[in-house]
Amino acid sequence: MTALATPPVTGGPAKTSPRLLRWLLRLHRPALLAWAGFVLVLGALLLWVGGPLTDGAVEGWKQYRACESGGCVYDPSAVARFKDWYAYTTFAVIAVPVLVAAWSGAALTSRELEHGTAQLAWTQSVSPARWLAAKLALPAVLITAGSALLVGLHHWAWSTGQGRIDSAKDWFDIGTYAANGPATVAMALVGLVGGALFGLLKRNSLGALVGSLGVTGFVWSVMAIATPHLWPAVTKVSSLEHNVPQGSGIVVDQGLVTSSGAHIANPQCGSITNADCRAVYAKLRAVGYYNDYHPQSHYWPLQLTATAIILAVTAALTVAAFRLLKRQTGPAPVRKAAAA
Repeated sequence: MTALATPPVTGGPAKTSPRLLRWLLRLHRPALLAWAGFVLVLGALLLWVGGPLTDGAVEGWKQYRACESGGCVYDPSAVARFKDWYAYTTFAVIAVPVLVAAWSGAALTSRELEHGTAQLAWTQSVSPARWLAAKLALPAVLITAGSALLVGLHHWAWSTGQGRIDSAKDWFDIGTYAANGPATVAMALVGLVGGALFGLLKRNSLGALVGSLGVTGFVWSVMAIATPHLWPAVTKVSSLEHNVPQGSGIVVDQGLVTSSGAHIANPQCGSITNADCRAVYAKLRAVGYYNDYHPQSHYWPLQLTATAIILAVTAALTVAAFRLLKRQTGPAPVRKAAAA
């Protein structure tokens, strides 16, 4: 690969760091303001959802239960409003890694390489490695702080409705699980580093944008598939008198247990109290249901294990980005000795 021209670097690191920081803040000021506005608006909405909207939905459900015997009127709009805005804010929180990946791919490194301003920066007492380190470090701090705040507020907003709102989402709901935990914060960092890497690789905004979205989507999809297998599941055996296997949580596997102890597929017939179903289970020699699943006590082990894996992927992408930059720019230039 043809190396990018890197003029000799002069000056010391103590003088370049403040200058580089100011330059980065000025260069990415629109993105910084947009991110701050996004965090503030979404944070305020989450406070609204977890506060007044939750209280209104709780009162709506109280009225509904009081009306079950008939003879009174209740207003379902409060419950519907909570449900809608909870869904909107949940989607916004889990969209953060995608938004970060799109910005990083389109603007973080690709645009400067495409326009030649990166090479200009390397002439201003900034080595390519330091340039990339600064490009990653400042956004990483801001993205981590902002996304962690949003995830924490979402977890709080969700928890305020537990046990009070009959239609509140369970902890294992796909959107709720993602928006409530630190794995989403780690995924945002994958989007950041993935965008920087593809910016170096493609050197154009469109190619880097597509690549960063692709790698973020790929890592997220793999982790979603792998999540049920990141921690040992528990097994619950229940009676065939129930319509379905018992046990609430993230399901790993379900089916029937035979008299020999074998696990077989569930024909989805229903309770053994039904004569037809009783005949089906007798033919299969089924004696109960089994459910391999993760209860709520497994929430943090699953989240933290997933977060550790995603951070390891982020570290690997970071190393790949620095190695690619070194390969493109050649060995680090020799600094001129400071004047006595």
